[in-house]
Amino acid sequence: MKNIIRVAALSGVAALALAACGSAPEEGGATGGATATGGAGVDFTACMVSDEGGFDDASFNESGYQGLERAQEELGIEIKTAESADPSQYTQNVDSMVQQGCDLIIGVGFALEDAIQEAAEANTDVEFALVDSAFQDDEFNPVEIENAKPLLFNTQEAAYLAGYLAAGMSETGTVATFGGQPFPSVTIFMDGFSDGVTAYNEENGTQVRLLGWDKEAQNGSMIGNFSDTEAGRTTTEQFIADGADVILPVAGPVGSGALNAASQAEGTKVIWVDSDGYEQPQNDQYRSLILTSVMKQIATAVFDTVSAAVDGEFSSEPYVGTLENGGVDLAPFHDFEDQVPEELSAKLDELRMQIVQGDLEIESPSANTVTD
Repeated sequence: MKNIIRVAALSGVAALALAACGSAPEEGGATGGATATGGAGVDFTACMVSDEGGFDDASFNESGYQGLERAQEELGIEIKTAESADPSQYTQNVDSMVQQGCDLIIGVGFALEDAIQEAAEANTDVEFALVDSAFQDDEFNPVEIENAKPLLFNTQEAAYLAGYLAAGMSETGTVATFGGQPFPSVTIFMDGFSDGVTAYNEENGTQVRLLGWDKEAQNGSMIGNFSDTEAGRTTTEQFIADGADVILPVAGPVGSGALNAASQAEGTKVIWVDSDGYEQPQNDQYRSLILTSVMKQIATAVFDTVSAAVDGEFSSEPYVGTLENGGVDLAPFHDFEDQVPEELSAKLDELRMQIVQGDLEIESPSANTVTD
């Protein structure tokens, strides 16, 4: 498959994606899927296919589904879903949505690129959207598909702030990160996190170590999937044994394994990804361990895409979430609000402003190009 080949050639892959700046976000079952209809009875069906993490992953799949539910409630549309248990179901689930007469089909996650792209090219009368990836040909050249919209996020910007925070909050002088698989939508977090740690060291004359990712080599710790929470736990345990006390798992629901390991090691903190992990019911027992989260406003991007399609204004122009337009952000510190030094918090605000104003660029081979 194209995705498997691309992972092997990861370096620079996502930089090929042709993307443009979208509008600023606002706050806001079995294969074959669930169906629901909103009260207004609009003649439009929006559908969604999850990746293997499922819609209750407390991460990007769940965020996408929340955007779909909002569209059902506020726009009065019908919705259908297909939940993937493993990658072998992606194509059949997307095809199932096509056969069920969906007007718009959204794939959640980079791993669904092949399935969404093939379906879009074969069904030009249906509109498609894909979270976390643009579209490319077999030689990785970017392609634009008239009826398919990429929803992309420059998470390296918010992850940079998280790395700076992690280095500033570490008591052992060691922090760590790991990913599910080396997809650009994963490594972009790790690149930003790495640069944030480096920046903290340079500014403060410290030597905080980062375990799990070598940005220059684009190589690091990957568990191989986005579902094995036990692997997340054992990987985190190893990092803790090596001295790390702040961990960034970039693997969707696998982060719950990291939280479990952290709960067994006093003083260990976790930084969640995609959504505000502190607010997720699945993480209730571990809330006190979540320092912050590197968030993507996937729910709003999904809602806005559905809304435009309902209004007949669907566009294949990619949406790119940034700190500037609110598409990515760092979550509140919640229980750690009183523990983060005022000086460190103020520095994060300063760095955020520098990024927003364009004075500080956080680079990554997986970054998405933003054009005005």
